[in-house]
Amino acid sequence: QVHLVESGGGLVQPGGSLRLSCAASGSAFSINDIYWFRQTPGKQREFVASVAWLGGTNYADSVKGRFTVSRDDAKKMVYLEMNSLKPEDTAVYYCRFLVDGNFYWGQGTQVTVSS
Repeated sequence: QVHLVESGGGLVQPGGSLRLSCAASGSAFSINDIYWFRQTPGKQREFVASVAWLGGTNYADSVKGRFTVSRDDAKKMVYLEMNSLKPEDTAVYYCRFLVDGNFYWGQGTQVTVSS
């Protein structure tokens, strides 16, 4: 079993920055791809960014050029650096790990962009 915990969310003004982290714990496992999703009330969870086990990254068009995803496999961590934040980035952000063929989700961290 893999347990994921996100952190780093909060309230930030438009144009500001936040760095989200997601830590994985559990028995020995091999991490494959890692994803960030976000969700707002009444909407489906949407893809934000991903980083493959070889390091290749993908981003939703809405965050390209503003968000950067990175991973530290030694620490079993993934990060999402978010810059130039907009009110429409307000959401609960979730990490998802692909481990040994199974997907695991974190509990989410709230990001609110507002003046």
